[in-house]
Amino acid sequence: MKVEVAYALPQKQKLITVDVAEGATAREAIELSGILPLFPEIDLASSKIGVFSRVVTLDHPLREGDRVEIYRPLLIDPKEVRRRKAEEKRALTGKPQ
Repeated sequence: MKVEVAYALPQKQKLITVDVAEGATAREAIELSGILPLFPEIDLASSKIGVFSRVVTLDHPLREGDRVEIYRPLLIDPKEVRRRKAEEKRALTGKPQ
């Protein structure tokens, strides 16, 4: 069955289609894709992965057409980004939020 393995950096993205056996796991698809040597910074022991934006484990069984996504760690907490934007807006308008 065909599945896709995806990984993205801000300046470089890769989407690889791979044939895997029925009942293959996300780990097997990642390893068969050959994506790990292309992005040596990927550490499967600590990276989160997902199928169509839903976080799964490496032993998650795949179905035909699934897209396995390898996620990078967040550089900054989204809550912190929202807090900073709110502070900037308050500074520009002079009004409390």
